[in-house]
Amino acid sequence: MRALFVYLLITLVSFNSFSESAPEELPPLDPAYVGEHGMVLLNKSSAVFAYHLPGYQKPHDVQLLYRLEVKNVAFLHLVRDNEMVTIKPKPFNLQRLMRGEKVAIEADVFLGHFERDGMLVYENMTINFAEQLYLRKLDDVQPSSNQQEYDVVSYRNTNKIYIHRIQQPPSYDHVIHIDVNAGCLTKFNTSSPVPKRSELQYKFFNCGTMKPLYYETQDFEIK
Repeated sequence: MRALFVYLLITLVSFNSFSESAPEELPPLDPAYVGEHGMVLLNKSSAVFAYHLPGYQKPHDVQLLYRLEVKNVAFLHLVRDNEMVTIKPKPFNLQRLMRGEKVAIEADVFLGHFERDGMLVYENMTINFAEQLYLRKLDDVQPSSNQQEYDVVSYRNTNKIYIHRIQQPPSYDHVIHIDVNAGCLTKFNTSSPVPKRSELQYKFFNCGTMKPLYYETQDFEIK
């Protein structure tokens, strides 16, 4: 009985010490990642995702996919019913999302590309970033090649999002949704380092129910 009392006392003291310990502090944010981080909004069923429009230089040298928390039905329909919807957030530090934080950010919402004659639909809308699904920093970029590689993001059982690992220019950015993964390849050869969208869709043709989400070449041309 005495031994049991001593054990419970030690356990209680240890728990209290753990509870009162200070939370682990994160390193300070790198101010070089402060900027207007444009994103394209992607949709599958009731899910809305934000995909950061990456570049080769800071503060945009990151491929990043987040699930958004969306309660505005009109906003959901806007993303679901149009080929491209982008956002232009107010300046913030992208490292907050790179850390996986839940963040609410004010942004202007555009039908089309906000830098390419997109039409402003919502001004200063609050965008709630709920869950980081994918992060790749472009510090290991491979030389431009006909050999392509995709990373796979899984969510909601059989749902998968394939994201192209951007290479050195010339290259391309590509995001595609697959409902059922039937032995889908993540590495394959294409006819050129920057294949047409139709060629890429053919590569995924036998993977399951497919929904192309995003394709971009202009930002990854040789300057």
